[in-house]
Order: sequence, then structure tokens, then C-alpha cells
Amino acid sequence: MRLVVGSRRSRLALLQAESVAARIKEANPDIEVSISKITTAGDKDQRSRLGETGTAVFVKELEEALLEGGIDIAVHSLKDVPTELPSGLCLLAVTERLDPRDALVANSKLDELASGARIGTSSLRRTFQLMSYRPDLRARPIRGNIDTRLGRVASGEFDGVIVAAAAMLRLGLGERITEYLPLEHFLPAAGQGALVVEARLDDKEIAGLVSPLNYLNAWQGITAERALLRALGGGCRAPVAALGTADGNKLRLEGMVLSVSGRKVLHASEEGSAASAENIGVRLAEKMKGMGAAEIIAEARNSENG
Repeated sequence: MRLVVGSRRSRLALLQAESVAARIKEANPDIEVSISKITTAGDKDQRSRLGETGTAVFVKELEEALLEGGIDIAVHSLKDVPTELPSGLCLLAVTERLDPRDALVANSKLDELASGARIGTSSLRRTFQLMSYRPDLRARPIRGNIDTRLGRVASGEFDGVIVAAAAMLRLGLGERITEYLPLEHFLPAAGQGALVVEARLDDKEIAGLVSPLNYLNAWQGITAERALLRALGGGCRAPVAALGTADGNKLRLEGMVLSVSGRKVLHASEEGSAASAENIGVRLAEKMKGMGAAEIIAEARNSENG
């Protein structure tokens, strides 16, 4: 049997795909595993802010390749995957989740940066969180891979960048992290730090190969996070943050919704049985809607479109 793994072309994406391919190969030595490198719309467009480019910019071409049979599975950073999948596709496994926090790479810690310091981020969520925590700093859009972003800090074009800690760790750049940002102010994007394997819904043979890679606690946590995001109608680029943590049979889900100005931050949590992860996400969404979350998300969406 030959298994073709689809991946974006970036160094980080290929490392992620190779890690999944290696685990499948280790468990199934007789299978021939190869990686197909695919360029996505998000890779081609390095100018637009991610909030302006739609919600599937890093996965659409991979999903098309799946549906057309060009690849057998696709490996994604889960935070890039919309909550609604194309018909005929499914998520099969979430691998062990790395540190879900945001990380700052700068010459000093966030609290020590001078007023007016330029902080690069491609994320609306991070932008609004930064505006809420340190409104005197200047959030500036930045695109490109991790190496490119770090280079723009080293050159002095930016005073710092905020990136996913997991991306730095997977690239072996953990020592470059200046500070892990506190969760109470910088709750991560839904799915941040997790890798997910996507495949065709009716391919039972592939499901048999991939399902053993799934980490139950990570799956339960991201299920709750994505249910919250779906129920809020935020989409994976909205200024909505979520973190689900499963411990044994219990699951705690934290959610955050931020206004365009950064002046209004809704923060709430919900707990329950880890076996009811999706229900926990829906319950938290209803709680946050009662706090005004829907109006804040609509405001953010209108500001981007306007």
C-alpha cells in the first residue's frame, strides 16, 4: 500500500507532516509513505492580513487534493482549519498537543517594552489582546514564515513578534522565546498547538491507519474549543480565543471574545464531563452570547469588511 500525505510547503508544515508520516510508518512498516507539497492561497498571498483572506486559506487546496484523490491524508495546524468541513471530509486524529500558549520574541519582556514599540502579528485575536493589555504598544501586521518574522525583529523593523509557542518548539527555536504570554490575557486560538489529520469520510482503510495516532485528551479539548467557536459563529480568524483542558474524566473550557478597540474583553468558562466536550462548548457559547459576544463578533467582522 502507498500512502500520500499532503502538506503545505513551509519548513514548519513539512516537519509536522513528516512527524505524522513517521508515526504511521513506524506502526505499519510495509506501507510506502510519501509527502506531497502543496501551495495554498495563504502561502501565495503574503500581503493581506489573515482576517481579510477568508477562513480556509491554508487548507483549501489540501482539501481539494483530498477530494480529488491526489493525496490520502492532509496534516494541518488545527487552528487553521474552519469549524465546517467540506462534504466528504472528516478529521481523524489530533496528535499530542504542544504548549498552546502564545510566545513573544523581542529584546525584552512585554511589560518592559517601551511605549510605542512595534509588535508584529498576523492575528486579529492577538492584536486585540495586545491592545487590551498594553494599549500604548503598536500592533503591526506581519506575514511570512517564522524565520522571516524573527528576521524582521533582528533587523529592527519590529521590536517584537507574537507567535505560537508550539511553532517555535517544533522548529527547535524554543531558546529564542523571550516570554510565554499569560493565559489570563492571551488565551490562544482554538486548536493552537495541535496537529490534525484530515481524510476522506468514506475511506475506512485510511481511518484504520490514522485513528491510533489520536490523543483522547487533546481531541476532547479541541472538540470543546471548536464547538464554542462554531456556536459563536466566529470562524477561525475571528477575535475569539478558547482553551479546553481535559484531566481524566473532567474538562474545563475557557473562552474569550475581544472587541475591536481591545477595551471590552469577555472571559468565561464552563466545566463538565470530558465525554460531553461538544456540549460544554455549546453551553459556554450560550453563556457568552448572554454577555454580548455575538455583538462584539459582528462589530469585528464589520470593521474588517469596512
